[in-house]
Amino acid sequence: MAASVVPHYANDQGVEKIYVGVKEFQCMGARPPYDHPHVFLDMGADSQALCPYCSTLYVHDARLQPDQTDPSGCLVGPEKVAT
Repeated sequence: MAASVVPHYANDQGVEKIYVGVKEFQCMGARPPYDHPHVFLDMGADSQALCPYCSTLYVHDARLQPDQTDPSGCLVGPEKVAT
């Protein structure tokens, strides 16, 4: 069993950038039924990552907690993620 859950983010608001407090996560586009394949993104040493499906730019912001996003409301709880 994994020690931690990889956060999933959804861009229901259709913004160009989402600031996140983590560097490893999954993008799902929008919430179901409008989601795309859930893709794992790892920023590594970089401070941003571009989703290859929906072109959302994710930018790491060290001031944010792992469960925070800017704009708010982009984090999808594990109970709401269909795999």
